[in-house]
Amino acid sequence: MKSGLKMSAVAVALAVTPCAFAEEAETMPEVVVTAERQQPLPSLGSSGPGQDDLTRLHTNTSDTARLLEGLPGVSVYGAGGVSSLPAIHGMADDRVRIKVDGMDLISACANHMNPPLSYIDPGNVGSVKVLAGITPVSAGGDSIGGTILVDSQAPEFARDGQGTLLKGQAGVLYRSNGNARGANVTATTASENLSMMYSGSTVKAANYTAAQDFKAAGLAATGRGWLAGNEVGSSMYEAINQSIGVAMRQANHLVELKLGLQDIPYQGFPNQRMDMTGNSSKQANLRYTGQYDWGMLEARAYNENTHHRMNFLEDKQFYYGNAPGMPMETKGRNTGAQLKADIVLSERDVFRLGSEYQRYRLDDWWSASGTGGMSPNAFWNINNGQRDRFGIFAEWEAHWDPQWASQLGVRAESVKMNTGVVQGYNTTATYLATATAFNAFDRQRTDSNFDMTALARYTPDSSRDFEAGYAAKTRSPSLYERYTWSTKSTMVLNMNNWFGDGNGYVGNPDLKPETAHTLSMAGRWHDDRQESWEVKVAPYYTRVVNYIDAVACPACAARTDGFVNLTLANQTARFYGADVSGRTLLARNTGYGSFSTSGVLGYVNGRNLTTGDNLYNIMPLNLKLAVEQRMGGWTNTIETRLVTAKTRVEAIRKEMRTGGYGLLNLYSSYEWKRARLDVGLENALNRFYFSPLGGAYVGQGATMGTGIPYGTLVPGMGRSFNTSLTVKF
Repeated sequence: MKSGLKMSAVAVALAVTPCAFAEEAETMPEVVVTAERQQPLPSLGSSGPGQDDLTRLHTNTSDTARLLEGLPGVSVYGAGGVSSLPAIHGMADDRVRIKVDGMDLISACANHMNPPLSYIDPGNVGSVKVLAGITPVSAGGDSIGGTILVDSQAPEFARDGQGTLLKGQAGVLYRSNGNARGANVTATTASENLSMMYSGSTVKAANYTAAQDFKAAGLAATGRGWLAGNEVGSSMYEAINQSIGVAMRQANHLVELKLGLQDIPYQGFPNQRMDMTGNSSKQANLRYTGQYDWGMLEARAYNENTHHRMNFLEDKQFYYGNAPGMPMETKGRNTGAQLKADIVLSERDVFRLGSEYQRYRLDDWWSASGTGGMSPNAFWNINNGQRDRFGIFAEWEAHWDPQWASQLGVRAESVKMNTGVVQGYNTTATYLATATAFNAFDRQRTDSNFDMTALARYTPDSSRDFEAGYAAKTRSPSLYERYTWSTKSTMVLNMNNWFGDGNGYVGNPDLKPETAHTLSMAGRWHDDRQESWEVKVAPYYTRVVNYIDAVACPACAARTDGFVNLTLANQTARFYGADVSGRTLLARNTGYGSFSTSGVLGYVNGRNLTTGDNLYNIMPLNLKLAVEQRMGGWTNTIETRLVTAKTRVEAIRKEMRTGGYGLLNLYSSYEWKRARLDVGLENALNRFYFSPLGGAYVGQGATMGTGIPYGTLVPGMGRSFNTSLTVKF
């Protein structure tokens, strides 16, 4: 049976062993119909897919999005300590479809402080797949940048006749920069047909420090003054994640229920005017997979409720003395269902059918504060926001002969959006006229979207394969892009910013859906056994019609602090670039072990064809190189990351340039039968740098025009010694 065409140049995957001591238990895999030829996919480590990569990365970050850094085509926008935003080929956030355990999660925050990947701790990640370029329609709609699939660890069952399986692991971690401390535990008990698993993690960190004092000379101190030396304000965080999973299997059928609970008491954001003062999320996720004579059936239903709160944490609050603060609350309610069938028509053909439904509700309100301009009413940013999405898709996959394979897919979606009436803090000229006009017009919008993909793969021999394809993908605007409404208050405009650039934004109800047309090619060369060396080259070109970009806002309040107030409009944009990756075995089984090397080179160029301006937050040319040694239980890695200067910046947003830099990272681990010790020295040379995607630094104020002025960037983290210990039982 043949299915699941694996696109080595347009799909990046990390396949992870479900849990330690696999020889003692059976893991219930996803029930899939596998292809005769499955090409190895690029991985997170030079040694190939495995738990080692995730364990090392978890030692050095509590931000799941950072697990993707360094993968071909992927970069990461800076945000809070556990809330970075991944970008694929220059497109990020709502333009990327992100599924966590199959759930389409949505950020319930005007600053996008709770993106989908913030809802799973890196230590609970079991597998990661990144689909870029020509993304199959079966992998999700309502996106133009690609798809990220993150799943927690798969359920395990006892072997036949084994009795009851009891196993688990516990770990602790420490990172010197920011004094981060964390702990995690997983435990499984299972019979042959019933499995139960618990996973819990906690992490807490103070503000991190840059390599040197980064504050520009001559900036005046206000309030209690600058934070000391090189401390990066509003970068502290604490997060607690827990989940329970119950799975039952019978023959070729699996039913799995996962319940998740997240509590983030606080999380600072150095590139946002506000901080997170609470994020509570409850998730329920029910999934069925079954293998039949005709193929595979998968069904899923999920529900997720989020209560998100923002205000000023200490680093921002001190500028306002005894000010009452600015409480902001958001509630998001997300319910979805999915159904997919893989039908094996013949030895050559597989037909894939599916449908998805998502119902999303959002309330975003800011309680009255004090007796001044933020009173006496609650400010309603979005009241009863509604976004309902229904889609169906069909995909045909054919393996014509040992050399040729193809995939064709179409997807149709309907996205219906609406919102209720709004109000300002008061009925002054700052709010009344704008709110009245917003409430008076018809706010309901319905988009009819269409996707299609076509991909061909040619494998002339055992050492080469090539791919080429075309995709048309469509994304409807978000609730925040369409329905944020206040224009006369710079403070309110500042609150609606999911870009991290320090500017203020207001939505546009008349935005049209974005449609991206992508051409992608890829070539891969390797040795016959795919063990010694491999080189991949994947160029791409994307043209986006009705691209949603920032434009001047004549109706918005004027400001003189260096930042700007903007709105959004449909324009035309294009992206092009290439991903190059490779690995080679340098030496095997020498007196000093085995040595290998790997590298990833990324380049993307983005431009607004309507205005001639550059696009925002485009990662400049970058290169990651690593050399790895393995000897017995030891694994040692020397890694360098090189980034050129960012000189192409978006003028309309007053985006700031960054200089080029290079970082040296050192990693080492030793593994026993039931324990593993990891140590790392990141930014070993203590290099000072500004991340090209780090955003504007407002970590010590500037919400109302005081504090950090325009022109200061968020600096990267200085040297950090990181370590973790994991014990299996």
